[in-house]
Amino acid sequence: MKKVLEIKELKKSFGDRQVVKGITFDIREKEIVGLLGPNGAGKSTVTNMICTILNMDEGSVLFKGKYVKENQEEFKRQLGLVPQDIALFSDLSAYDNVKFFGSLYGLKGNELKESTKEALENVGLWDRKNDYPDSFSGGMKRRLNIACSIVHRPKILILDEPTVGIDPQSRNKILEVTKKLRDEGTSVIYISHYMEEVEAICSRLIIVDEGKIIEEGYKEEIKKKYKEKGLNSLEEIFLYLTGKELRD
Repeated sequence: MKKVLEIKELKKSFGDRQVVKGITFDIREKEIVGLLGPNGAGKSTVTNMICTILNMDEGSVLFKGKYVKENQEEFKRQLGLVPQDIALFSDLSAYDNVKFFGSLYGLKGNELKESTKEALENVGLWDRKNDYPDSFSGGMKRRLNIACSIVHRPKILILDEPTVGIDPQSRNKILEVTKKLRDEGTSVIYISHYMEEVEAICSRLIIVDEGKIIEEGYKEEIKKKYKEKGLNSLEEIFLYLTGKELRD
């Protein structure tokens, strides 16, 4: 499959502490890649550098063969980011929240209206389009957050723990939407601590710890490799690689 995103030798330090130590990987067309790691492993720092929210000390990011640093505006129009912390306007209806974010990506007129409707339908909230986020459950807010990030039909979507603290129905809907977006041409970086979700939707895995990649490859190949060591699940493999010490 063709590479959509190439991350090369990313490094980042905060003061004397190097938190990302030369991370390299790629994202290909129409795939969901699980970016996994314990708390403090460097996942958020890596994604923030990819999104140009944070400047890298060294390394580069390429989107469709072009350096993001030299083509930031083009890249941002093709990028969707669903942050772990919900980012919504409480004084705007669900419809107006999504419409506002769509306008930031340059959508206008009928295209904006149609894209807003499509995004809300995708996450199962079209019937609540006139309601305000404060009246929503946690799962509904998460789904609305996703709608705001996919309204412009991004080619790259980063989902940072999108199912934290929500009901099984909302979790199932988010997984369904993620797979639908992949099938329609979006490449997804999926960050989660829920191994059953990773098992359900990710084809490749990148496991990081202490700012480095400690394992990567196709999910089934990784499972086969560690089954020979007596490890029968992704969670067992994850704990074997990263340890059982608490990372609070």
